[in-house]
Parts: sequence; structure tokens; C-alpha cells
Amino acid sequence: MSKHKINAIVGQSGGPTSSINSSLVGLILGLCGSVDKIFGMLNGISGLVANNIVDLTGLGKDSYGLSLLRDTPGAFLGSCRMRLPDDLDSVIYKQIFERIEQNGIKYFFYIGGNDSMDTVAKLSAYAKKKSLDVSIIGIPKTVDNDLVMTDHTPGYGSCAKYIGATVCELWQDVASYDLASVTILEVMGRDTGWLGCACALPMMRFGYGCSLVYLPECSFSKERFLSDVEKALGKGKPIMVGVCEGISASESFLGFDAFGHRALAGIGKELENSVRENLRCKTRSIELNLPQRCASHFSSLTDLLESEEIGKASAMFALEGKSGKMSAFVRRDGEYGVDITCVDAYLVANKTKYVPKDFINSEGNFVTDKCERYLSPLILGEKTIQLQNGLPRHFKLR
Repeated sequence: MSKHKINAIVGQSGGPTSSINSSLVGLILGLCGSVDKIFGMLNGISGLVANNIVDLTGLGKDSYGLSLLRDTPGAFLGSCRMRLPDDLDSVIYKQIFERIEQNGIKYFFYIGGNDSMDTVAKLSAYAKKKSLDVSIIGIPKTVDNDLVMTDHTPGYGSCAKYIGATVCELWQDVASYDLASVTILEVMGRDTGWLGCACALPMMRFGYGCSLVYLPECSFSKERFLSDVEKALGKGKPIMVGVCEGISASESFLGFDAFGHRALAGIGKELENSVRENLRCKTRSIELNLPQRCASHFSSLTDLLESEEIGKASAMFALEGKSGKMSAFVRRDGEYGVDITCVDAYLVANKTKYVPKDFINSEGNFVTDKCERYLSPLILGEKTIQLQNGLPRHFKLR
């Protein structure tokens, strides 16, 4: 490729969301007219190492394709969980930047969570060390909402909206029977309880749904849990309980991923068995698992629009010459709105934003009004999706 070409490349990493591709759309639109070509890495940084890339430039002029891509869940370019070594003298950095030079890359973008910001920080450090003229920008994404230095993360609002709506619908089902029963809903949240907070929204707004919610931020006692459930069952009516997968009732887990995170077993089923054995009542557990993060048919319009805007802003930051940064939301005072700024990626990498103490009640089994006020604007709005014969249409690369 001739040296005068100025190109950009983008990859996606970590767990997908229903709005991750909206950020990709925003980035493509933000780069159009300012670069010669826009490439996509297939399966993140591992795809770049293998030179497994695709040309996305034509998408910038394909309004129908972009509209489908906005509605498409999952990581359109494919994802990975590949940790780069701490040693910047490792041969893989030379391989990565050889690929960058071969493809005329001036602007590098990585869409992901705190582990992905680790990649952004390390690549930026290597480029600075070698005096390489490449702008490297991280675009935040995670349903876990656990990135520091941003008010919230793209993907969180849609996932929280789906969880809240699911609690509403489940309640109508379980409340159809006039008998004491316990329904335990397990949601994602390995280290933080941001998604668990969404379980509480129907109770706070409508007075039904999960009356107990347990987050990883609070120490968990199975005995206290059973006491809370028994007390709630005293009225002889159905109850619902929301739990995050990472609450510490069990020491069992399935191993570790590349970044040292626990792969957790199903805490909902464990608690279901405990309730059935100790309280002798009808009990079931439901693990939302992947549907909560890929339910694009019920995404938050606020989340989709903000995700696209942060993609556009990321393009602008790179074109301005910024590097080693992550784009971030700053919530405005008063009526809800956000501004988009950028922060140092190394300050975000491998760090965790926990649910604040004042978002959780003193008993550690529900959330506060302050939590509800924080979360409520993030789930607002619905987008009309494109259907074909009753099913959603999605954009396909491969």
C-alpha cells in the first residue's frame, strides 16, 4: 500500500452488547471524508496480528446497511479476549505495528471494556516509546457499567431496560397464582451490581416485581438471605428476588479467562435449592444469561443514540491528534443530558467502578431512590426495528 494513504482501523473486544455496533456506525460516519480507507479487524487485536481485516469504507455511503447495523446485536466484527503482555519489548508489539504500517494505518480504534482499555494503553505506550505516528483511541462498551471516569457505558442502558421489562413481565406471570412462591432472577454482574440495580426498577415505580435485590458490593450471607426471603413470604404471596451472578454465596467457579476474571457458576440455581430445602415452598430460578445483552428488539433509544455519538466523538478526538485516550460521558446538571470528553486510557484500564454505597439500602438487600434517579434516564426511548416476515433483520458481514 502506498505511503501517502491515510487509513483507520477499528476492532471490537470483550462481551458484545446490543449497542456496540451503534458506536461502530458513529465512528464510520465520523471518519468518512477524512481518511482514505476504514478497515475492521476481525476478532479484535488477534485478527490484526493475523492480518485478518476487512474494508469497511463502502459502509459510509450505505445508509440502509448502516441502519441495519445499528439494529444488529453482537460484535459485528467479531470479538476476542486477548491480553497483551506487560513487557513492551515482546515481539507481538512489533508484529502489531508492522501490520499497522503495512496497511497505512494512522488512526486505531478499539471498542471495549476495561480490559480493552488495557490494550489501548499498552499500544499507546509502545507507539510513544518508538515515536510512531499513530493515534490510538478507546471507545467504551460494557453492559456491566463498571468503567471508571465515565458516567455510564454504552450498552448498559439497553441491558438494564431489558432486565426491568423482564421483571415486569415475569411478575404478571408469577402473580397469577394466589400462593406463596419464590422466583429468583439471576443477572450478569461478576464484580459489580449495576445490572442488579435494574431488577429493582419495577418495584420502585409500580410497587411490584423484585422486593429483594442482592449485589456483589455487599457481603452476602446465605442465612441472612433465607431470613429475608422467609420474612417476605410471611404474607403468603409470591415474591421475586434479583441476584447478580457474582454475589459470594458460593466459592464454586469454572476457572479464569485471559484477564484473570472468574468464570462463575449459576448462583441462582444454588439459592433456589437452598430456599426449597429450607423454606419448603414453590421455588424457581431464571438465569437471563446472554439474552439480556443481545436483546436489540427492546434497546434503549437513549443508549443507541449516545453510543453512536460517542463513536463520532472518538473519530474527532483521533483526527485532532489525541492518542492513548478513551472517550467518556459527563452527565450534565439538571435535566438529563451528556457531554463527551476523553480521558487517559491507562487510568481506566483494569480498574472497576462499583455501585456507590448510597445507591444501596442499609440492609444490603435493595437499592435507594438515588440509584433509581441515576438509572432512569438511561433506559428511555424505543427504536422501531426493521422486520422481515415477523423477525428482526440484522446486518451480516460473514
